[in-house]
Amino acid sequence: MLVAKYIVVAFGAFIIGVGILMLVYPQKAREILKKAGSTPLINYGELIVRMIPAAGLILAAPVSKYPQFFALLGWFMIGTSIFLMLLPRKYHHAYALKCADILTPTLIRAIAPASFIFGGFLLYAVL
Repeated sequence: MLVAKYIVVAFGAFIIGVGILMLVYPQKAREILKKAGSTPLINYGELIVRMIPAAGLILAAPVSKYPQFFALLGWFMIGTSIFLMLLPRKYHHAYALKCADILTPTLIRAIAPASFIFGGFLLYAVL
């Protein structure tokens, strides 16, 4: 359980870091988004790495302030990761490019506070 809590803490800190990136360097955040699914290494690497905090959420759920939410979010992340692994990579990449087209730098900056809130929520829920 302790390792799972540290994983969730690291995940929360990462999400806050993403929020900082979105706020300060929205174009860089957009360029990173455009790379999702672009190569086999990036596609499967990001999806495998994404399962680590998902497992952390599931394992830390019983000791969190919101066990049902943590378990549901963790399983959702694992399920969507598996789905994206089974989907042809070109569809994942095309979706990322479409999202990057919609998310202008101004919009990315506008939604950055959501990353701060969610990351802070994760930290609050396990600390």
